[in-house]
Amino acid sequence: MPTELQIAEHRKVQLAAKAVLDALAPLITPEDTEQSIAAKAHRMLQEAGYPDTWYYDCPALVLLGSRSCVSVSGRDYSPCEESVGSFNLITVDLSPIHREYWGDCARSFVMENGKVTAAPQSLEFKNGLRFVHQMHAQMPAVVKPHTTFGQLFDWTNMRIRQGGFVNLDYRNNVGHSIATNREGRQYIQANNDVRLGDVPFFSYEPFVRLKGGKWGFKHEGIFFFNQAGELEEL
Repeated sequence: MPTELQIAEHRKVQLAAKAVLDALAPLITPEDTEQSIAAKAHRMLQEAGYPDTWYYDCPALVLLGSRSCVSVSGRDYSPCEESVGSFNLITVDLSPIHREYWGDCARSFVMENGKVTAAPQSLEFKNGLRFVHQMHAQMPAVVKPHTTFGQLFDWTNMRIRQGGFVNLDYRNNVGHSIATNREGRQYIQANNDVRLGDVPFFSYEPFVRLKGGKWGFKHEGIFFFNQAGELEEL
């Protein structure tokens, strides 16, 4: 279980990432590209006091259009110059750091009729966003401190299959512990017997596509167990 100081400091960084994503959404235009959106997001993080990233040299990983289903490490990521246009899906994943305290937050934004909207008309957009939000709403009731990373992976992938979706992650995981270095992360992946309660924080970030669909959806948050053994989100 994390200390009160760890919770407070990690929460500051994570709330900054959430605030940047909220503010970024209405600023995305049809003329934007992965490159310009990543630059906007990084500039906003810098203005919020978080110029640095723990994720290689990738403070904002942006995927859209033909790359919305691509899963890539920040080590290998390079933003492209494909335009958003009037109809698209844009996923932005932020990874700010302040001293040893990490943020890790991703959102998928729908562009319809030239504007980002929280109420899309496209059925695939509606279903994809609803599904990842449902996963996040259901997960806290399923996991306990003794639940292992592997068990959460199994539950998540069962839900993905039952929902008619596909796991897109290149590592086939759905999240990781929040550590003090990249190499120290535990992954929510098959056969990992480390208990979730044995790490201070973990991210949960299913990245999915509807079977036969075109678009990849992601929603990410950071979680921890409080003193009562209940899961909370930063």
